[in-house]
Amino acid sequence: MDELMARARKKLYAAVLSDTLDALGATEQAMRPGIRPLDDGLVLCGRARTALYAETYHIAPDENPYELEIALVDDLGANDVAVFACSGSERIAPWGELLSTASRARGAVGCVTDGFVRDVKRIRAMAFPVFHGGIAPLDSRGRGKVVAIDVPVRCGGVLVHPGDLVFGDVDGVVVVPQAIAAEAVSRALAKVEGENQTRRELEQGQLLREVYEKYGVL
Repeated sequence: MDELMARARKKLYAAVLSDTLDALGATEQAMRPGIRPLDDGLVLCGRARTALYAETYHIAPDENPYELEIALVDDLGANDVAVFACSGSERIAPWGELLSTASRARGAVGCVTDGFVRDVKRIRAMAFPVFHGGIAPLDSRGRGKVVAIDVPVRCGGVLVHPGDLVFGDVDGVVVVPQAIAAEAVSRALAKVEGENQTRRELEQGQLLREVYEKYGVL
């Protein structure tokens, strides 16, 4: 899986993965358009580690509302991507600079959340890939907390299972189910080669119809 992710990170992009998943019958794998990168120039590719958030409206006197959040971040490993599912809440900014710093130190390669993020300038300076549903200064404390980790979650409109391949770039985020990840990446790499050849012939003046008939790539 790590080698697969390295190849995908180096050569693929979200659109070609989305097309490949469509061809495999997995047509609901692109997160909604509002999930955007903090830095358009960065690529995210890694293995999903999931956290499910619920909105809250109080904190018990002896409660640590960050307990499960901390547990997940401290358990991240090489090539992991934290996927924080907040059901599109506009009250929770679960991700910031300190979680980015801790995650990168563990070898993780990014975060995707449909909640908000904060500490944007510092995260951008770190060049740590983060995809988000918005930017706000709101702490999650008293507004939301993690209720489960490493469970299936719906983030950005896509069902994400722990271990799924998560890929993001300036075009958006695509989730590749673990069961078909090897086939999807292999097919996507082949499609990239077809697109490269198509581009070369179009640049040489060939008609789009003729090139499409030859390679079947558009």
